[in-house]
Amino acid sequence: MNTDSPAGSPQPPLQKPARRLLLRSALTGAAAVGTGLAVGTPPASASPRTRPRPTTPEEALRTLAAGNARWRTFREKHPDETRAVREELVSGQHPFAVVLSCVDSRVPPELVFDQGLGDLITVRSAGEVLDEAVLGSVAYGVLELDIPLVLVLGHQSCGAVRAAVESDESGERLPAHIQYLADQIAPAIDHGKQGEERIDAAIDANIRRVRARLTSEPDLAARVSAGRLAVVGARYELTNQLVHRVD
Repeated sequence: MNTDSPAGSPQPPLQKPARRLLLRSALTGAAAVGTGLAVGTPPASASPRTRPRPTTPEEALRTLAAGNARWRTFREKHPDETRAVREELVSGQHPFAVVLSCVDSRVPPELVFDQGLGDLITVRSAGEVLDEAVLGSVAYGVLELDIPLVLVLGHQSCGAVRAAVESDESGERLPAHIQYLADQIAPAIDHGKQGEERIDAAIDANIRRVRARLTSEPDLAARVSAGRLAVVGARYELTNQLVHRVD
């Protein structure tokens, strides 16, 4: 990832204290069925770390940048896929970044950043659209696993953004739940631009809007203010596989 240039409404707390253990065990249930950044008491899903991990937002960004450089120059390492890593991950996980990306099949985060098992929490929705499930998933990674970085990853030629722009221009409603996506993306449309330029600008504006919404969430904002979390916008270019920041 090129790091030369800079990365709605408040929601209620993720869970009441009495329910947090239930959530942790439900989302990390490998041990129950029998088979970052550590601050204070590790979460129930934590286990002793045997691999070095990024512990700050800056380190996490550098790790993703290095992985993207390997990916776009065809020098992938395909890390953290060994038998030893798989066995280690049975007892817990220590991912170092949350990547919120589009569902587009051409932009799988683990490949784009050359990462492996246990490295990333990936949350995907068309156009990076936020809803309660997406917000809760991002919050889980940050608040329960002490992840220091959230990366909002849009991409060139986003079909969800194109659909939103074309629906806005034509006035025609999209099928079923796809209209919900278009409605969420619509505020990012710049009507001062035309054609492909309008779509491309909306992709960047949508990344910025999603990032702003996340940083307005009180629990996440508190960690950003304390320097324990960065929420960064970025974009993947299909033409050259480069990830670069969108500020």
